[in-house]
Amino acid sequence: MQPEAREDASPAMVIGGPDATTDRRAMLTFAAAVFFLIVTPGPGVLSTAGLGAAYGFAAGLRYVGGLFIGTNLVALAVISGVAAIVLSVPVVRWVLMAASIGYLLYLASRIAFAGSRLAFIEAKAPPALGSGILLQAINPKAYAVNTTLFAGFPFAPDNLVYETVAKLLIANAIWIPIHLGWLFAGASLHRLNLSDRNQRSINVAMAASMLLVVALALYSGLKNA
Repeated sequence: MQPEAREDASPAMVIGGPDATTDRRAMLTFAAAVFFLIVTPGPGVLSTAGLGAAYGFAAGLRYVGGLFIGTNLVALAVISGVAAIVLSVPVVRWVLMAASIGYLLYLASRIAFAGSRLAFIEAKAPPALGSGILLQAINPKAYAVNTTLFAGFPFAPDNLVYETVAKLLIANAIWIPIHLGWLFAGASLHRLNLSDRNQRSINVAMAASMLLVVALALYSGLKNA
């Protein structure tokens, strides 16, 4: 009978529940959801790649730092329930949508006209830390993604604090390399020392991809109104 008693003690090694296989599978499912929600082109990754292409890796890194801070602030707002209370007011949702679209248009113009010699559109200084924080703070997609991740995919239902902390760590462990990868891809184009005409064409293409995201966000907002 002793071996059975020792076998029953094994759940102490389980991650947050009585079935280690199920919990680990749920955790991997959460990680996969994080990856696919983040890696797909959206305001954050596209603006990151665009800034890398327009201004280089070092300048884009400061912007990514702002996105990182902003993303975690949004996550904390979602976890604490503040976001749910605020976003329950339709007017607030529309204000955030309008502000997000307006700011994305501004970032797209900064990328498109980087290095331009026209006085009224010259954009020498790249968006930095504060720009990244602001984009995430007013980005409805950031709230939707974090709500999906932290309200769903339970893998330690008996230990909510552990699960929340683990989700934050997993999300950041995936978020950082993905955004650095997009930044590196954009900066690789910047390092090619292309002619002014070709560099401007790349900048405009990056800005156009952001405008597509703006159009999709506007369509989604109007459809769900």
